[in-house]
Amino acid sequence: MFSTFINIWRVSELRNKILFTLGLLAIYRIGFYVPLPGVNQEMLIGSGGGRGTGDLADMFALFTGGNLRQSTIFGLGIMPYISASIIFQLLVTVIPALEKLQKEGDSGRKKIQEYTRYATVGLCVIQASMWMKFLFSKNMVYAQYSGSILYFLLAVLCLTTGTIFLMWLGEQIDEYGIGNGISLIIMAGIVAQMPQAIIYVVQNAAFSVRASGAHSLGPGKILFLVLAFIGVVAGSILITQGQRRIPIQQAKQTRGRRVYGGQRNYLPLRVNHGGVMPIIFASTLMMFPKYLLDFINSKWYSGVWTFLGSALSPGGYLYTLAYVGMVYFFAYFWTTVQFQPKEMANNLRDYGSFIPGLRPGKRTADYLEKVMGRITYVGAAFLALIALIPTIVAAALQIPFFVSAFLGGTGLLIVVSVVLDLVQRIEANLIMRNYKGFLGGSA
Repeated sequence: MFSTFINIWRVSELRNKILFTLGLLAIYRIGFYVPLPGVNQEMLIGSGGGRGTGDLADMFALFTGGNLRQSTIFGLGIMPYISASIIFQLLVTVIPALEKLQKEGDSGRKKIQEYTRYATVGLCVIQASMWMKFLFSKNMVYAQYSGSILYFLLAVLCLTTGTIFLMWLGEQIDEYGIGNGISLIIMAGIVAQMPQAIIYVVQNAAFSVRASGAHSLGPGKILFLVLAFIGVVAGSILITQGQRRIPIQQAKQTRGRRVYGGQRNYLPLRVNHGGVMPIIFASTLMMFPKYLLDFINSKWYSGVWTFLGSALSPGGYLYTLAYVGMVYFFAYFWTTVQFQPKEMANNLRDYGSFIPGLRPGKRTADYLEKVMGRITYVGAAFLALIALIPTIVAAALQIPFFVSAFLGGTGLLIVVSVVLDLVQRIEANLIMRNYKGFLGGSA
């Protein structure tokens, strides 16, 4: 392993890419703490954004790279760009014009990327306007700016520009850095919260002088947190890399006196085909019932609304059941959108390959769809479990959510996925210049 790090710094091109990526990530972290002008940051932090809104801000910051708790210029994070990308991925499958554009190659993909940027600007304006309207309604803007349309437009412009700048940073990392820039920005925002969680555990440990009361953590709790973190990370890696390999037989072709083909390969189907997207969709949608019920209860108070609002709060019985159901729904939905068994079966037939015991065409497509449905069930079960672990641990150990968040959920899956992709990219660069492989000699 030590020789691998030496090889990384010996390859000048790879070294420059890594340093360039680290430099842009440092710029992102600096901008992360630049406050939005005119906002009373102390009042915003002290209020926590309001009940429910504070939880949303924590979740928002966890997997978007933004920070609405302090309302910084990067407050919206990169989420508007991610949302726009997801929208166009879905539209490509239902709009023939976009599907045709995607099949045109690089020129078509660049055009879709241009549309995605325009959509990002629109989403930024909408989200920034909603956030500023919330700040105005809670009197969290300084008095001299209260009710000012000019300041409102300026603040919306600052938040929108911050997200566009993050999008540009991600594209620069893709082009001149190690790649996968948007995901690296999100991962940097998640990992940056880990020292805060470690400091909390140390300060509240039973052997600490400052630790006292119900929130103190004994040796047993600390050992459980450490072992649980290791176990969940190992399980996340296992399920992220897990595959169901379908045997593929290549047809033999006779040309003159020679016989070509006949090799036996495998078609890998990912167990967790949807990645973290089902959890992101489910977490976002599950925030709205609580807000809606609180709003109805504030207008027309009733014990029914209070009961439903409590049951649909994080940790509630109905919330847990609905959350698991939403994760399963979006896991199958995302797999249906992204996985095309008919197209895959046609490609196998065109390349002269087939699954032993199945006819090429419809029977192969039906078989692939059936297998994918079964392994998606297992992948969705893992996602539901990993999504509920932070809430369960936080309630059982009486610790804040930002500490238990590193035991599962969206943030951990994003970090694991991005780190695995980063390791594969570095390994590919090393192997390209070192024939002995990732752990080989110098390049």
